[in-house]
Amino acid sequence: MADASQTQRHWGVALAVLVIGAFMAILDSSIVNIAIPKLESVFSVNTAEVQWVVTIYLLVLGVVVPAAGYLGDRFGYRTVYMAALVIFTIGSALSGLSWSLNVLTVFRVVQALGGGLIMPITMAMVYRIVPRQQIGTAMGFWGLAIIVAPAIGPTLGGYLVEYVNWRLIFYINVPIGIVGVLLAYMYVPKFPQIKTGGFDFIGFILTAGGLFGLLLALSEGETWGWSSEPIVLLLTASGFLLVMFVLWELRAKHPLLDLRVFRFGSFGLSNVLVILVTVAMYSGIFYVPLFLQTIVGFGAMKTGLIMMPAALASAVMMPISGRIYDKIGARALVFTGMALLAVTTYLLHNLSVDTSVGQVILWLTLRGFGMGMAMMPVTTAGMSAVPTEHVGGASAINNIMQRVAGSFGLAGLTALLQHQSSMHAQMLASAYTPTSGSAMQLFRGLQGMIAGEGIPGVPALHITVTTLYGMIEQQAFVMGVDDVFVAAAVFIVVGAVLSLALKTYRTQGNAPRAMAAE
Repeated sequence: MADASQTQRHWGVALAVLVIGAFMAILDSSIVNIAIPKLESVFSVNTAEVQWVVTIYLLVLGVVVPAAGYLGDRFGYRTVYMAALVIFTIGSALSGLSWSLNVLTVFRVVQALGGGLIMPITMAMVYRIVPRQQIGTAMGFWGLAIIVAPAIGPTLGGYLVEYVNWRLIFYINVPIGIVGVLLAYMYVPKFPQIKTGGFDFIGFILTAGGLFGLLLALSEGETWGWSSEPIVLLLTASGFLLVMFVLWELRAKHPLLDLRVFRFGSFGLSNVLVILVTVAMYSGIFYVPLFLQTIVGFGAMKTGLIMMPAALASAVMMPISGRIYDKIGARALVFTGMALLAVTTYLLHNLSVDTSVGQVILWLTLRGFGMGMAMMPVTTAGMSAVPTEHVGGASAINNIMQRVAGSFGLAGLTALLQHQSSMHAQMLASAYTPTSGSAMQLFRGLQGMIAGEGIPGVPALHITVTTLYGMIEQQAFVMGVDDVFVAAAVFIVVGAVLSLALKTYRTQGNAPRAMAAE
């Protein structure tokens, strides 16, 4: 069993153990997405039904994260981490054994109960076992889970589903989880329990209900309709509950989440930047594969391989940026990273069916370097301002911000994509009226192309009009995706400007103090 003082001197092994758990939890958030078509076939259900396998996991994550700080203080962080790994591993094994969609959904809830605690608990432990003067390096390695896992999830999931068996996307967690628990017992120090007072049950109900409703609305808004009664009611109710939660927490003697941590240095600004960077990250992770598969027609495996160099670039850059952070602080790193991220995100608005694979890989790889340069220094700068006794609650807040930002960002950008695609489709269609010269010329060309492939009883002109409509819809979708990247680039530019006010803190005496260089 590891000793706390010894771990302070040799924290690398403990950090590696914690990265295993964090990586596994994040990986499972993305690896299942690629299996949705397979699950539809296996369980004979439609897409809307099987989507709940993914949605319920994200909803439960949002509910359990706020309790992480209290549980870590009350029962000890290593104990809670090991328990979370055990629950996650059991949930993974049960998910692999599922014989129906309803059973799989229930087992995913079990999985998420453990997975939701892993990320905030590991972040809090990193800040407790690593000396503050080396925290940048440590967070650079820990952050590999956040950047790399979502990128390789679709590739690994695609391979397992296509060439082996879909159940392995769950079974793969079992041996890793068992090894992770044993290594945690051997190398992660046992943290003392802290007297926290009673459990803030009212605060938990308010935040759990608010986050559940908000995440559900953001997940299903596109399907149910953003102006539909269920979505409007969910957004209204969740907004009310979250406002009540803030008011309650600011007056509670023993709050579930101590919102007063926002008064510490750059913690508030850091979370704003985390939101902007998270939105930027998901814009690339989600919309580039969507373009490659929907428009270009690549399979899951090939799309995953195209995305892989960007993940590797982030993986290489994050430890390097961590070491640089320890020497010069966050401001220059974050500004440079976000500037690179903004430029490369803007370049993605040039995506078209004529864009070469090499060009896409180059843009994504440069973008990966920018992401690796900005992501963890932003988080680390905010957390460095928080005194050690508050890092449990602060890490939970940081993880909540990332969850909500990811869901909110995807929902907002998808709504933008739909609006812009519809607008572009109308504009393109208006140029092809039945009597226009361009339409007649295109009709003749298309008729010649499909002359030998006509459908008996269907006029060639009807086939041509249908084909033309499909081409317009496809081009409008591409233009909408391009607009999404322009909007994401604007968000990142705003973040780059805000990052100039970021400060880095070092522990001096009993309290963090800003670096003199900044």
